[in-house]
Amino acid sequence: MKRFIATLQSFRDDERGSLAVETVLIIPVLFWAYLSMFAIFDAYRQHSINQKAAYTIGDIISRETTPLDGDYLDGTREILAYLTANAETNVAVRVTSVKYDGVNDVYKRDWSQAKGWKPALSNNDVGKLKSLLPVMPHNERVMVVETFVKYDPPFETGLQDREIENFVFTRPRYAPRVLWSNE
Repeated sequence: MKRFIATLQSFRDDERGSLAVETVLIIPVLFWAYLSMFAIFDAYRQHSINQKAAYTIGDIISRETTPLDGDYLDGTREILAYLTANAETNVAVRVTSVKYDGVNDVYKRDWSQAKGWKPALSNNDVGKLKSLLPVMPHNERVMVVETFVKYDPPFETGLQDREIENFVFTRPRYAPRVLWSNE
């Protein structure tokens, strides 16, 4: 028994050896950490790109003086797919013209149209957006542009597939409101 204990003590006190064992243990952890940092950075980058694309589409729509139609909305979806480097099947756009009724303190929908898998907003849906919409004077209008992009992380490091959503509102620039062609 004394021999066994002496062998264990000498093994414990032995400072000779190589770094191969430690390297084999730590390299997978370092590799996983590097891939995780890359995936998180890519997710933040994609969120930033999608937000900039939503602001761009909102600005384009706010400058329109002629009524929008389905072809115009298809074009905005194509722009979103191009700006975010996604397939058109992975992006959706919803555009809503919102009017503020200061007498009743409610937001009302003039019109709402969507392209992709998201439905258009109803008046009840617009009313629920009150906390997201700006303070406006009576009878003022804003264009609400919502973009939705499916995001798939580049590596399986714990991040899950998700849908990146952006909510942007812009006041019409050259006309009191932006019209839809079926109004």
